[in-house]
Amino acid sequence: MKSIRLALLATAAAFALPAAPALAQTAEPAAEQTAPKSEHDKLHALFAESDARGLEINPIGRLFRGDDKDAGRLGDFLTDSNFYANRLDTQLNLAKLELIDRAKLSETDQLAYDVFKYGQESALRGQTDEIRALTEVRPINHFFGFHTFYPDLASGDSAAQFKTVANYEDNLGRHDDYIAITDRAIERSREGMKSGVLETSLTIGIVIKQLDTLVTTPIADSPFMTPVKNFPETFSAEDKTRLTAAYEAKTKEIYAAHERLRDFLRDEYFPVARTSVGLSEMKGGAELYNQLIEQTTTLPLTADYLHDLGLSEVARIKGDLEAIKAEVGFAGTLNEFFDYVRTDPKFAPESRQALTDDYYRIGKEVDTKIAEYFSVLPKTPLVIKPYDESVEQFSAGGSYQQGSPDGSRPGTFYFNAYDLPSRLTTGNVTLYLHEGAPGHHFQISLAQENTALPAFMRFGGNTAYVEGWALYSETLGYEMGFFEDPWNRYGTLQDEQLRAMRLVVDTGLHSKGWTREQAIDFMLENSGMTRTEVVAEVERYIAIPSQALAYKVGALKIQELRKKGEAALGDRFDLREFHNQVLNTGALPLPVLEAKIDRWIASQK
Repeated sequence: MKSIRLALLATAAAFALPAAPALAQTAEPAAEQTAPKSEHDKLHALFAESDARGLEINPIGRLFRGDDKDAGRLGDFLTDSNFYANRLDTQLNLAKLELIDRAKLSETDQLAYDVFKYGQESALRGQTDEIRALTEVRPINHFFGFHTFYPDLASGDSAAQFKTVANYEDNLGRHDDYIAITDRAIERSREGMKSGVLETSLTIGIVIKQLDTLVTTPIADSPFMTPVKNFPETFSAEDKTRLTAAYEAKTKEIYAAHERLRDFLRDEYFPVARTSVGLSEMKGGAELYNQLIEQTTTLPLTADYLHDLGLSEVARIKGDLEAIKAEVGFAGTLNEFFDYVRTDPKFAPESRQALTDDYYRIGKEVDTKIAEYFSVLPKTPLVIKPYDESVEQFSAGGSYQQGSPDGSRPGTFYFNAYDLPSRLTTGNVTLYLHEGAPGHHFQISLAQENTALPAFMRFGGNTAYVEGWALYSETLGYEMGFFEDPWNRYGTLQDEQLRAMRLVVDTGLHSKGWTREQAIDFMLENSGMTRTEVVAEVERYIAIPSQALAYKVGALKIQELRKKGEAALGDRFDLREFHNQVLNTGALPLPVLEAKIDRWIASQK
């Protein structure tokens, strides 16, 4: 925290911070303290200072950039100091931004200014004491909590490096932070029990099962012990022996922390957790959901508007599915058609390996076509693999984990192989286009690789843009020819229907009093998804309210902007350049993206 205090010293009086006695020892030469003269220099100095402070407050961010500095820390999450440091950092960023004359910036810098301002203002709206009282006291559910990703990080199968002895020792340091965070999750949850702000019994019940799996796994088979099974050959026998003993001892401490958390949740929290699933039924939840909608979509939308939009899209897509039913000659109702596809063995993958092979086949076909649609391709490679079996039951159908900015660690497309008979191969093409190329892999990798962008634009983002782009990427399968096959087209329409239903179900659950069963029934009635898939989706929406709204909202905005460009430019519309304009400045808030594309259209005229 030392460098944070130094960085904030300039506003110490305004924020009542104590002076840092180490300042005299770290002051830079007077010549280097001269204020930047140009507005461009001021702006980018602010970006650099803000990024450095943010990484000091939350050092785990460095790992995902491939930076080993302070790699022995995760951060002091769930503490007062972390909360106030983040809020103070946001306030300082906005105060310094006000000192920069936007009118004197170039068009590119004005875009960066707008994105930064939007992000900081949005962050500040979520950093009030009132919002904190509704969120930090619910620090864990089956989608949100360090236990959901830390085992993977600590295993060496994620962003953390395990190449040197120092890397291995850093991991032991992160274990200490993880244990502390796990214990603080108990403390914060107890505060919620006192204030009446509670997580749902449904989500906590799943967390208990997750923790049961973690603590019943033999220590020798634990992901926390995986690194000592993969020592680099250069390590001495003495280091291997010492580190193996240290890892075993620390893993036992982690198991004890998991047991403390599980026992607390099972014996104290679960009996008093709320039985309702909607956020509006939680104390203060209605106000929180309204705030989350704008935070997630980056637009001032209401739950009622989104619910009605979803119902309209669901009806439209059902019409397209009816057309496929007629095309393949199925005699029966649409729901009977859904049942046929759900249950016919020819639509189920034969094995985990067969499913993996099919995704690699699709990837190779996309690679042969992609240059027709994109002028800039990522340097970061993409690998494909199933989720680890310990987490797949409670995971989504697929996800993407970013690679390192320099491309040394590939991006990874994870797919779900749990309950294989319930998985349908009709959606494989669409899932690859979304999670892999040109979806998340292109968007995230191209932003990271663009070193001309300030760090907050390379590594930051918002859900509406990120997921909107991935859903828009699915639609490129039509132009690529993948959906001439009616079964692939069936799969992509089912996935589009999923995103439309999310608008209905998320708002239904969190603003209209829908039950879990009501949401499940709606999705089964209006799509060909299996019950296993639907249950996982609905329980995800319950765990992370509003996140599911972003997909359709973002995709519709990008499609709208493309149509606007095509209408305005006619034959001069260049799709490859449109995609470049959408992607080359990172994940923009939708109003900022729209303003950028409008300027681009005007420049092409």
